[in-house]
Amino acid sequence: MNPKTYEPTPARRVAFLGLGVMGAPMAGHLARAGHAVTVYNRSAAKAEAWVAEHGHARADTPAAAAAEADIVFACVGNDADLRSVVLGAHGAFQGMKPGAVFVDHTTASAEVARELSAEAQRRGLHFIDAPVSGGNLGALNGTLTVMCGGEAAAFEAMRPVALAFSKAVTLLGASGAGQLAKMVNQIAIAGLVQGLAEAIAFGERAGLDMAAVLGVIGQGAAQSWQMDQRGATMLADRFDFGFAVDWMRKDLGLVLDEARRNGARLPVTALVDQFYADLQAQGGSRLDTSSLVKRLR
Repeated sequence: MNPKTYEPTPARRVAFLGLGVMGAPMAGHLARAGHAVTVYNRSAAKAEAWVAEHGHARADTPAAAAAEADIVFACVGNDADLRSVVLGAHGAFQGMKPGAVFVDHTTASAEVARELSAEAQRRGLHFIDAPVSGGNLGALNGTLTVMCGGEAAAFEAMRPVALAFSKAVTLLGASGAGQLAKMVNQIAIAGLVQGLAEAIAFGERAGLDMAAVLGVIGQGAAQSWQMDQRGATMLADRFDFGFAVDWMRKDLGLVLDEARRNGARLPVTALVDQFYADLQAQGGSRLDTSSLVKRLR
C-alpha cells in the first residue's frame, strides 16, 4: 500500500458514522489529513479500537458525534441503517449545527437520499448522497471514486475534505444523482465480471494457458479493471477478499427496484443477480464477486 499524499486543506471538525471495512479506513485518512475527527459506531468496541489506533474522539450516539461537526460523513449498510443514524432523538440530524453538511457514502436508494435531503433542508442542514467505488482496497489507499448528488454549495464545502480518502469527487446532479450513478456503476460491473468468468471458464475447458491468454488480451480491447485486479485470483480459485456477494446482491436489488420504477430494461443485470443468488445458496455469500466463475467450473 502506497502512502497517501494529502492536499493542504483547512482543518475541519468532522464526524464519521460507521466504522466497517470501508468507514474505518476512510475516517483514518481524515484524521491523517489533519481534520479533527469524532467517530461513532453501533458496536462501541470498533469505535474504541479506531480511537486507540488514530487518537481523536468517539461518541456514544450519532447526535453526539455530529454536535460540533462542520461535516458529518456516514458509511453504513443500507437504507434502514442510514435512517437509524440520521433520524430520531439520537440521530445525527438532531445534533448537527445549522448549515452543517451530512455526506452519505452508503450505497442506498435514490429515494432515501431524496427523503433525507428534504428533511435536512427543513432543518437548515445540507445533505449530499455520495456513494463510492473502489472497494476496501480503495478505502485503504485513499483512492475511492465518489459520485455525488445535491446542492452545489454543499458539495464544494465537502469536496476538499473528502479528497482525503478519494482520488475523484464529482457532483453529478441533484439529490439522488449520486445513488443513481452508483447503480450505473454496478450494472457495468455485473456484466464485466460475468463476461470475464465465462471467458476464463471457456479458455480452461479449451485447454489454454489462461494466465498467458489474459496477459495477451489484457493488452487489447478486452482489458478492464476486473481483468487486471481479479483475473489472476480467479484463475487461482481465490475469493477470500474484496466486495462480497451479499453486498453485490444488495446493490443489484436497488438497481432492479429503480429499473422497475423508471422502466429501464436490464436483462443481463437481472440474470447476473440470479447467478449471485446461486452462489449464496451454495454458501458463497462472503466470497468476492469474482466468484461467479465458480458456477461455471
